[in-house]
Amino acid sequence: MSTPTAAELRQRFLDFFQRHGHRAVDSSALVPANDPTLFFTNAGMVQFKDVFTGAEVRDYRRATTVQKCLRVSGKHNDLDNVGRTPRHHTFFEMLGNFSFGDYFKEEAIAFAWEFLTKDCGLDPERLWVTVFEEDDEAFELWSRIPDLPVERIQRMGASENFWSMGDTGPCGPCTEIHYDHGADKGPGGGPATDSPRYVEIWNLVFMQFERFADGSMTPLPSPSVDTGMGLERICAAVQGVYSNYDTDCFLPLMARAAELAGAKQGQDEDTDTALRVIADHARATAHLIADGVMPSNEERGYVLRRIMRRAIRFGVKIGLEDPFLWQVADAVVDHMGDAYPDLERRREFIREVVKGEEERFSETLDKGLKLLEQELARLQPGAALPGDVAFKLYDTYGFPDDLTGIICEERGYGVDTAGFHEAMEEQKAKGRAAWKGSGEEKVGQIWHDLHATHGDTTFLGYDHDRAFGKVLAIVSGGDLVERIGAGQSGQLLVDRTPFYGESGGQVGDRGWIRGEGLVAQVADTQKPVAGLWAHHATVQSGSIAVGDRVELEVDDARRDQIRRNHTATHLLHAALRNVLGEHVTQKGSLVDPDRLRFDFAHHKAMTVDEVQRVEDMVYSQILANRPVEAAVGTMDDARARGAMALFGEKYGDVVRTIDVPGFSLELCGGTHAGRTGDIGLFRILAESGVAAGVRRIEALTGLGALQHVRSREAATDAVAGELRTPIEQLPDAVRRIVEERKRLERELDQARTELARAQAGDLTDGAREIDGVRVVSAEFAGDPKGLRDEADRLRDSLGTSVVVLGSRAGGKVQLIVAVSKDLAGKRAHAGNLIRELAQMVGGGGGGRPDMAQAGGKDPDALPAALEQAYSLVGAQLGA
Repeated sequence: MSTPTAAELRQRFLDFFQRHGHRAVDSSALVPANDPTLFFTNAGMVQFKDVFTGAEVRDYRRATTVQKCLRVSGKHNDLDNVGRTPRHHTFFEMLGNFSFGDYFKEEAIAFAWEFLTKDCGLDPERLWVTVFEEDDEAFELWSRIPDLPVERIQRMGASENFWSMGDTGPCGPCTEIHYDHGADKGPGGGPATDSPRYVEIWNLVFMQFERFADGSMTPLPSPSVDTGMGLERICAAVQGVYSNYDTDCFLPLMARAAELAGAKQGQDEDTDTALRVIADHARATAHLIADGVMPSNEERGYVLRRIMRRAIRFGVKIGLEDPFLWQVADAVVDHMGDAYPDLERRREFIREVVKGEEERFSETLDKGLKLLEQELARLQPGAALPGDVAFKLYDTYGFPDDLTGIICEERGYGVDTAGFHEAMEEQKAKGRAAWKGSGEEKVGQIWHDLHATHGDTTFLGYDHDRAFGKVLAIVSGGDLVERIGAGQSGQLLVDRTPFYGESGGQVGDRGWIRGEGLVAQVADTQKPVAGLWAHHATVQSGSIAVGDRVELEVDDARRDQIRRNHTATHLLHAALRNVLGEHVTQKGSLVDPDRLRFDFAHHKAMTVDEVQRVEDMVYSQILANRPVEAAVGTMDDARARGAMALFGEKYGDVVRTIDVPGFSLELCGGTHAGRTGDIGLFRILAESGVAAGVRRIEALTGLGALQHVRSREAATDAVAGELRTPIEQLPDAVRRIVEERKRLERELDQARTELARAQAGDLTDGAREIDGVRVVSAEFAGDPKGLRDEADRLRDSLGTSVVVLGSRAGGKVQLIVAVSKDLAGKRAHAGNLIRELAQMVGGGGGGRPDMAQAGGKDPDALPAALEQAYSLVGAQLGA
């Protein structure tokens, strides 16, 4: 029987547990890809937590999964060790089987032993087991296994064999299965000795308790099982190798990297380390991008950027100067695309994102390394690089702090990490200070106190543009006041309001507040704290006091424009995902009555065709006049329906969804059109880049779009009228004009050159002979663009010669020196000559021995410099 591959072992695991009644659950389906709260779960416990505690019930009690896992930060940060040890990785796959109150220890142990010894074919004599020191039941169950003598079952303490997700939550004892890699890998004695020859391959956690903040534990209503086995580790055991990197999980990727670098594996440890790092990081990179993560300097994007740039740095160390990581990531798709179809579906996208990031980093890498080398040269051996320098490398040149650490370590230096973080916090503090007003803290506290006193404002704006309410408080000049009168402004807190408070990218409503003798104009509506609406109003007549009952009326015409723009934003988001790919996610938006602006994750500028396809798709939904349906429900229900959640937004347990059936479904608290047809006209004005990996679209709807179209038509009509050309023939007419202008410009340049030659006469007649060399130094009266051509012409006609020409235009000086080839670098040097001449006219320059150019800022000094050129040439010639 041939040795099974990683792909075969992955499938064998799923097949085995399905035979034993387990539901094979796609782990990506457990938590939707657009969930903003999770990022590559590294344990089934996280995804099944509510099931283990009994808070959630599913229609199956046995499950099996293959989970993608990432460890880059937190207590399980493996990044620094990746490539240096046999088993540290950023990305790995976790095979798991789970029981939710169904089977428990006896069946879990039996399943594990059968799979390892039968389906994987491992030698039972190489398997060792550890159990929690107080778990007599598990010890007894293991001792019943015929091929497992009690000597290979070891009891260990809670630090090794009691598992919990955190300080609180489900927990329980665990039993671990270890594989003995042989005496050549370390001393014997079993896993309890910490000998490196024994490698943990499977952890079976028996969820029996729930731990609370005070440290107490209570039994779970239904004891459960949560197991995890690293695919890479079981591959190493089954394939008969010690290092995970020697399995087919990594070897094809390392081979691709070695091929690109022209290197061979196994000949140099530094090269092998680099190849291991590149292979590991390419796997993480491909999967992260396939999941919609884009390299950036924030949150998940920074995790990806750190991984990629670390791989790029290791590539440079083995001679990979040109972009290479995209090709290794492409090999990841080849190797893993069958198991993870998203990789194959997004192959081209992964290529483009990785290559683009490599090209961006290459632009700053050399400059950053030069700065780092300069700073290290100033340090004593073994000293630490100052934190502010490390931060400059991060902030200006895109060096992740751990990459700087690697380079310093290679050269025998440390890094002042505390200073790095201090510099980062100082920059953040400056940023906060830039927008923070002097009275903000005081005013902010007022609103927190008001919220504590009065609770949430009741918002009626989804169904009403007009409502009655009671004034609860007035803030004016940063203080609470009882009353404001005509001409005075303040922020009004009312118990009920139809006004929308600015949030989620949608601007606040405007309108009026009226009462007995009162008219106040509302210029804006804000939410100073979550749940509280503040109406920024100016009293036009009468007065308003705390306790007054007032009528609030939204400017409904303005709100209708906002509604159209907000619904159009949802349609635009969905259309972008359809045209560009599911990696597109919202990064920001502005919805006001005049326009909409939408920022989204994408790695390159959109083509004209893509923009048109997006616009057409939005139009198709508008013309279909679909209903825009709002619904309120639980977050779990919204996720189950596939609602898009925006990364970074905070949502409560109860959420509102906006649904354009069959096209768009998003979580949203904004106001929207009743039907898509209400939007009317839709026009994309511009598509541009606002940051690395973030693009922006600006668009108009309704009357605004109509006015834009009319203004463009008016401009087109005016141009057509001036050219006396039908509109449909306008492009050809403009093209002819441009071509004619270029022809005339060429003729004019030629005429100027000929004129300059005529005015100057034949400069060859004025050549002076110095030590057998003909020398011309003169001012050129023609277009400075023709300076070089004239110098070449004169040098060719003079033979053995030196030509110096200068011109004055626009308050600046241009100089050129041409030396014939028989003299260049032997008796005369154009670069050295022009360096001295340039200083005379207030400039600088240099060049080759046969041709050099320079500029200057002192036109009045040119005649003297040209005369001095004869003496300088003579000095060079030794005359």
